[in-house]
Amino acid sequence: MRTIMVINAKGGSGKSTIATNLASYYACKGNKVTLVDYDPQGSSLAWLKVRPSINRPRIQCIDGTSATVNPGRGTGYMIMDAPASVHGKDLNNLVRHARTFIIPVLPSPMDMRAAADYIREIRATRLISAKKGKICLVANRGRDRTRIFWELDEFLDRLREPYIAALSDNINYVRAVDKGLGIFEMAPAATALLRAEWQPLIKWLASKASQP
Repeated sequence: MRTIMVINAKGGSGKSTIATNLASYYACKGNKVTLVDYDPQGSSLAWLKVRPSINRPRIQCIDGTSATVNPGRGTGYMIMDAPASVHGKDLNNLVRHARTFIIPVLPSPMDMRAAADYIREIRATRLISAKKGKICLVANRGRDRTRIFWELDEFLDRLREPYIAALSDNINYVRAVDKGLGIFEMAPAATALLRAEWQPLIKWLASKASQP
């Protein structure tokens, strides 16, 4: 079973958007998928509540804040939406549930500084320092041809962890959330650019480089 956690110290970085879209992508590929929401805000759980029960692949839901995380037999992918502001002992306990970690970073100086500090903190956890987990970085909610986006692009390139993909700020993500869908379940013509932006991340997750 692949265990993938989307994590960042700051709220509003797009963790739930990435987690839900990954869950829907793998479910559409015929995998048994469990989506675990560790965030008290419950954004991923809210997405699942409005997800159509007919003509869409089922995604198992677990509230990680109150329930025992047991994905069950046959689960191919467990996608975890981590809470913000988890540090120290709590961070050590949280990361032990996964082996692959996606850190989304927004194009703002404050988010970039916070991400650099948090990456250092995650590297120092027992799991990552023992080389039992892999980290990748994703530029999130970017707008091409803006100065701050290119500053984020250059910033992520300088970090030691692999910078895998850049995802756009696009209204189709909002529409997908409203319907409980992922962009890979929406009209291909309307989401072709977004799907292309996801391909480097999907390819990396399918590679040995993403696994310890």
